[in-house]
Amino acid sequence: MFEYEMHRMRAADLTREADRGRLLREARKARADRAAARRTARDEAEGRVSTPLRKTRFTRAA
Repeated sequence: MFEYEMHRMRAADLTREADRGRLLREARKARADRAAARRTARDEAEGRVSTPLRKTRFTRAA
């Protein structure tokens, strides 16, 4: 019975280790994807257009 319990504990440890590894790989991939998106956005010929904060879109009425 002792060997069976040791086997079950080891199997649970391996499952937890695999889950942590999977989570780590997913996090690294997400981080790499975000970095690639930033590089792509930075290298684009046309950037984001923004207007000054104080300037309004319409002129004031008389």
